[in-house]
Amino acid sequence: MSYQQRLGRGTIAIYNSYDPKSFREAHRRILARAGPLALAFDFNLATFGFPFPPELTQPQEIADWVATTTSIGEDGSYLKEITAKGRFQTYPYPSKGFPPQLGEMVLTTCNPDKGKKRSVDEVAAILLNGQSVCLVFGAGPKGVPKEIHDFARNHMDITFGELSLETCTAIGACVAVLAHMVKAQHH
Repeated sequence: MSYQQRLGRGTIAIYNSYDPKSFREAHRRILARAGPLALAFDFNLATFGFPFPPELTQPQEIADWVATTTSIGEDGSYLKEITAKGRFQTYPYPSKGFPPQLGEMVLTTCNPDKGKKRSVDEVAAILLNGQSVCLVFGAGPKGVPKEIHDFARNHMDITFGELSLETCTAIGACVAVLAHMVKAQHH
């Protein structure tokens, strides 16, 4: 009988850098696109600071509502499916750090601090060693605010040359590359 080490869990964490008071079409689209990526590559999904309508208090209510207003991700069914599995959570903006249960915070950025820069191999190794990883993506044209950039102990650039990617493109690239690296090394 062979022993397989337990893998850490990956989480796609989307930090709202758009309007903090008004839910926009961009919020809807990023959720509709991130849900299928989380499902396809076995990641969890979390939002931070999203201004959901106040009557929507539970992740399933949010997923159902987004699904009624999008054709992305099989009409939102992938977001609903990951939510039904308990793998979609919503949080307010973090004031004292990200929830520790989400794992080691890794800010995805095209402008990594040299001392905090982690390669994709290093982030995959964290997952392979059984520790969870929270990949933080800034949703909005300016990414995450400076305090989150400074707070993050780990920075990862998925590109070969510190190129800025649109948020959903970055999520897809990071999650797919990490998932395939982990799968290839975890037999």
